[in-house]
Amino acid sequence: MLRSERRFAGQMPVRRPAAFLDRDGVINLDHGYVHSPDRFVWVEGAMAAIRWLNEQGYLVFVVTNQSGIARGYYDEAAVHALHGWMAAQLASAGAHIDAFYFCPHHPDAVHDTLRLSCDCRKPKPGMLLRAFAEWPVERPGSFLIGDRSTDIEAAAAAGIPGHLFDGSDLLKTVRQAARTVFSAPREPELSIR
Repeated sequence: MLRSERRFAGQMPVRRPAAFLDRDGVINLDHGYVHSPDRFVWVEGAMAAIRWLNEQGYLVFVVTNQSGIARGYYDEAAVHALHGWMAAQLASAGAHIDAFYFCPHHPDAVHDTLRLSCDCRKPKPGMLLRAFAEWPVERPGSFLIGDRSTDIEAAAAAGIPGHLFDGSDLLKTVRQAARTVFSAPREPELSIR
């Protein structure tokens, strides 16, 4: 997982809703096992969508299954390098991802240490739950956009709405998802006194 260098500098962080974005098929075209900048093509509206989310005050997280690591096609260093490249590209467009979360596990892994049934591989919600634990995320108003049913299942298991991306314009999809979550009745958060 690659986290941004922005820290809370001793201040009590303000809780904010989060947008969870799958990577392959949502942020970039899914050519199968994308792990380097030369194979990466941004989806239409992806940079603008992330910038819009930043401007609206959302925390933005990438949550991505990366079974190519488990299958031996590339290593974690390649994923970190690609996410660093993505972050630089986004910064040049005035946007940022707050944290990248990825699952390197798969039941058919060639590496014994990665052949396991984990809680982070979608449809399980582990990556989302980790972000909830590490960041000041406000669940009401948060949502996930993915291109597979496993993404939507992970969102549901984490208690947030999931929206299926059709591969068209990500900015349009993100705006619609944000309107949907804020037009739904919000459940009050419980406070312990």
